[in-house]
Amino acid sequence: MSNIKIDTIVGSRRFSNYWWATIIFFGGLSFFLVGVSSYMQKKLIPFADFNNLTFLPQGVIMTFYGMTGVLISIFLWLTILWNVGSGYNEFNHENGLITIFRKGFPGKNRLLKLEYSIKDIQSIKISINDGLTPKREIYLKMKDLREIPLTSIGQPLMLSEIEEKASSLAKFLGISIEGL
Repeated sequence: MSNIKIDTIVGSRRFSNYWWATIIFFGGLSFFLVGVSSYMQKKLIPFADFNNLTFLPQGVIMTFYGMTGVLISIFLWLTILWNVGSGYNEFNHENGLITIFRKGFPGKNRLLKLEYSIKDIQSIKISINDGLTPKREIYLKMKDLREIPLTSIGQPLMLSEIEEKASSLAKFLGISIEGL
């Protein structure tokens, strides 16, 4: 049996982020071109006719919405490019440390690396909240009652999957599970 367990965390590079960044970009670009078309009184989009659209107020609003959509899509593409949120959780019995590593936005604090002693862990906690915004998360519960999240953000894990991950981690670390 290995003394090191590593769980990789998927960051922003998910299919849904690629999908939404693309859809928002083309939607925003379309709105922007419609607004500019109404200002210039020229047909910038060949398959649509916007002669009835006046620049004030409809064209201004369309241009504003278009610029907003394009800027939001640029933000999404940059988070994908920088792979914000990706990283790993390393549980190492050899040196007695747990390392949590994540990538953030560029800057002096881009890389987040937290290290905890295995001796300071009280238990593994599972938090399950169903409803409109479901959450299914695994936490490291420390002896000083801090709770450090281990799961990634995004699509909630299935109940069987989260139970299996938490139980295998608790067994590996030799501690109990809370929240089941």
